[in-house]
Amino acid sequence: MLKNIFIGIEAYSGSFALISKLKLWKYFVIPMAISVITALIIGLSAYGLSDNIGRFISGVWPWEFGKETFTAISTFIGAIVIIAIGLILYKHIIMALSAPFMSPVSEKIEAYLTGSALHQHRKSTFQQQLWRGIRINMRNLAKELLITIPILILKFIPLVNIFSTALLFLVQAYYAGFGNMDYTLERHFNYKESVNFVRKNRGVAIGNGIVFILLLLVPVVGIILVLPLSVTAASSKTVLLLNKNEGAGNSINKVS
Repeated sequence: MLKNIFIGIEAYSGSFALISKLKLWKYFVIPMAISVITALIIGLSAYGLSDNIGRFISGVWPWEFGKETFTAISTFIGAIVIIAIGLILYKHIIMALSAPFMSPVSEKIEAYLTGSALHQHRKSTFQQQLWRGIRINMRNLAKELLITIPILILKFIPLVNIFSTALLFLVQAYYAGFGNMDYTLERHFNYKESVNFVRKNRGVAIGNGIVFILLLLVPVVGIILVLPLSVTAASSKTVLLLNKNEGAGNSINKVS
């Protein structure tokens, strides 16, 4: 698993060069706009809600003694809750709405890496790709929230909250990588098969998602470049995994 996580991270090293070589930047214009607009909406909402959540949490402290300290801690926890849920919503919204634009990118990368554009793939329309993206991300959103809420509750327990932060980060990373890999899997597998494939290769998904989440921490530039880099990296590694599973690894001779 740890090895596969590093494999997912390493894939980013050639992303910029591959995007430029295949002239893919034009495909990212609309997804980058979706990313920026979504980030602004969620960011402004989070800024206004964190204090409200903090005051709500602090209401459970019935004593005057330590009230100010507990309120400060509650406000901090409220901010973490908003950031965590905001990131979850952000990534699933942009991944779902960007699906029809990312599929052609993934297809061009696959054609380049395999040296052939004649592979038999599942054919799908713009609407089908959009619905597939919405369905996958709604499924992932529900599952991620079910896992995230108990982890956020653990933040009220001293010491344990340190480990819960790391666990929360890994959960976020896994579902980010999941979405990025599905742009390629959409052509090869149906819904259930894609879920099983990512589950078997969860280390690669986590590695891809780790960089995805870290990119979002870079002001402005992160939300602009996060999709181009993460989708390119995920597509490259997913194609390799597919070829390996099909016993056709020798057909890929251009991977850097």
